Amino acid sequence: MAYQADGEARSGATAPERARDEAREAVVEAALGKLDLDTKARLLGGKDVWSLHPVPAIGLKSLVMSDGPIGVRGVRWTAADPSIALPSPTALAATWDQDLARRAGTLLAQEARRKGVHVLLAPTVNLHRSPLGGRHFEAYSEDPYLTGVIGTGYVQGVQSGGVGTTVKHFVANDAETERFTVNNLLSERALRELYLAPFEAIVANAHPWGIMTAYNTVNGTTMTEHSYLVNEVLRGEWRFDGFNVSDWSAARSTAGDIKGGLDVAMPGPGTVYGEALATAVRAGEVDESEVDAAVRNVLRLAARVGALEGAEPVVTELPAEVDGEALARELARRAFVLVRNSGALPLRSDTRLALIGAAARDARVLGGGSATVFPDHVVSPLDGLTAALPEGSLTYAVGADPSGELAAADKGFELHAICRDADGVIIGEGPLPNGHVQWMGDDLPAGVTHETLHSVEIKGVFTPRDSGEHTFGTRGLGAFKLSVDGRELYDGVQEMGGESDPFEAFFGSPQERGTVNLTAGEPVVVSLVHPLDRSVAPPLPAIVFSFTHLGPRRDPDELIAEAAEAARAAEVAVVVVATTERVESEGFDRKDLRLPGRQDDLVRAVAAANPNTVVVVNSGSPVELPWRDEVAAVLLSWFPGQEGGGALADVLLGVEEPGGRLPTTWGSLADAPVTRVTPVDGRLPYEEELFIGYRAWDRAGATPSYPFGHGLGYTDWAYESLEVDGTTATVRVRNTGNRAGREVVQLYLSPSPASADASRPARWLAGFAGVTAGPGESAEVVVELPRRAFEIWDEDTNSWSYQAGSYDLTAGRSVTDGRLTETVVV
Repeated sequence: MAYQADGEARSGATAPERARDEAREAVVEAALGKLDLDTKARLLGGKDVWSLHPVPAIGLKSLVMSDGPIGVRGVRWTAADPSIALPSPTALAATWDQDLARRAGTLLAQEARRKGVHVLLAPTVNLHRSPLGGRHFEAYSEDPYLTGVIGTGYVQGVQSGGVGTTVKHFVANDAETERFTVNNLLSERALRELYLAPFEAIVANAHPWGIMTAYNTVNGTTMTEHSYLVNEVLRGEWRFDGFNVSDWSAARSTAGDIKGGLDVAMPGPGTVYGEALATAVRAGEVDESEVDAAVRNVLRLAARVGALEGAEPVVTELPAEVDGEALARELARRAFVLVRNSGALPLRSDTRLALIGAAARDARVLGGGSATVFPDHVVSPLDGLTAALPEGSLTYAVGADPSGELAAADKGFELHAICRDADGVIIGEGPLPNGHVQWMGDDLPAGVTHETLHSVEIKGVFTPRDSGEHTFGTRGLGAFKLSVDGRELYDGVQEMGGESDPFEAFFGSPQERGTVNLTAGEPVVVSLVHPLDRSVAPPLPAIVFSFTHLGPRRDPDELIAEAAEAARAAEVAVVVVATTERVESEGFDRKDLRLPGRQDDLVRAVAAANPNTVVVVNSGSPVELPWRDEVAAVLLSWFPGQEGGGALADVLLGVEEPGGRLPTTWGSLADAPVTRVTPVDGRLPYEEELFIGYRAWDRAGATPSYPFGHGLGYTDWAYESLEVDGTTATVRVRNTGNRAGREVVQLYLSPSPASADASRPARWLAGFAGVTAGPGESAEVVVELPRRAFEIWDEDTNSWSYQAGSYDLTAGRSVTDGRLTETVVV
């Protein structure tokens, strides 16, 4: 529900809804009128890392924000307050199901309310411009239409639970390299038809209560000061009336940001707003009406979420409670994309199975960076298949570890943090889920303040799973003192290296500090002391460092040989391959698309030993699969969330069908048409214009490994008819297999040859619909093609231009698997 900033009721609202909107707006105006300049200016800067200042005099509570998008962390980044961890956004988009996205959002609103959060900092609707984008697991798709549909459902779901969203990162934040300063150079047409399109669709169809502006610059203007894109396009053309919050630490100019339409500068307490903003008004650099406009947007948000006294919140009756674990499992299996199957899947329930891969035992269920949450449990593939298969039918082998690099101490460690003052006196303690300390703002153990805290010690017990030489280390900046089993391994200082992104310095490469020979099952005491140096601080107000570990490094050839032998003795081998946090994470882009370590060698060795080899690819975005034609089946599991192992067992054993379709093209880096993500002299031109994703593959005439929209189920479908009436398409399909299934009917538009325009893509997604049917049954879907599918942005008139003429409309199973074509004349 939204209220238009120009005072007109939002389109489609009922009379009672309009009345409630107007009443809410009246409360906002009354509250605004009671505030003095200093209070208004203070309200626009964060009180701390996650919240805004309360104003008791007008009944305004402190508005609390939290990172998403796959879970709600809350204001404390700790396992002491666990969160449901859903599959990655790429997985959500792979469902091609807006209703499922809506249900996911409803669950996250439930989680947010439980944690006292008013606003979720999600969803991310930037596009997969290049497969090298390091944070693509947190965005939906390469296609703006699919992104807009899934993002609309997500926002509708979250806000149906009375919790606000901030659609991000506005706009063209499509890579991580130099993201704080990069000047992305785009044509107006590319901006409108690609990068702005998902934001526009979500504003129109879901009425989000917030937008987050990005770090980067677009065409010479940093996004927090971009008056054209924020004030003229977002607020003017699209009539967005929510609040606009900066990405954390993105705001840099007091007058520039407020004039550019930025309402809230985060995090606090030190921002370019607050006292600096009040001073700028008094100096005549900023008009107080500009401050009032921003405060009005913040108060409107507070009214909507129930944080402003006297204003009825938008949602007064909450949705029914959602079973988070059940939904996480359903979403994962609906997102799995079966890209290859020679008949190996589904498996029999009594199959003798060899499960292989480090990620099968220690699953990677989410991406790195600010999207990280701590679930109270994780079901790995080994857990899920052990529970589903008869006892004794499953064997396990590591095969190959995807990383030879240390990671935050985890399996086998029981750790807690000890906080001391300058005299060495303990002032507080708290549990740790692993060896990573990340205390944002005031997120400190009880009784601890930044003023009294002098050092933090990670201490606990480590019980090794394997005998041999274990490596220990640190990650972060500053002084460290590390000891294991009474042995001092390191006492020194880690300084800033050559990292271009400060996030990478604190969250990036760990440093090896020493090794200790340990025996499996025999516990040892571990300790890492970190004295705090206020001159060495992360990019956000936080205490961030890690105690890292790597188990015994066995000969890779020996491990692969053991895996091949296990595969040879089984009926079916399932190999789980994965990326690592050093491949896909916030703060840096990828250098290549290869699986890390010796995993490709592992797959080939196992496939040679057993022709019935199934490979499960545990990555958030595309990787190269050079062995794909040598194995019996390939299943993409994305980052599958906390219930991923159970969902995997459901799909492999045929209890459920893999329901996903590719939301982005998978192919080799050598063939990928768009690969440039590194700026030169701070500038990154989007020279490809409209041609990203499948549009670019089409133009290049290249064949990807697996095309956009591709995905197999456990049944097959015949496309029987396609009828077109104006811009309404009706498609009839029949399930020709022997079990029930779900099909995603995809509709692509192409200009007819006579009216083809070389500046337009050869085809583009114009609509889709999911349908289910039993064996032999037929089903029909009706899809209304949107007007925008027939429009282009005319840079001469600076407006949308409807392209009348003849188009070919193709219905099919992917962008390259068209089954029926009819003509559309508009």
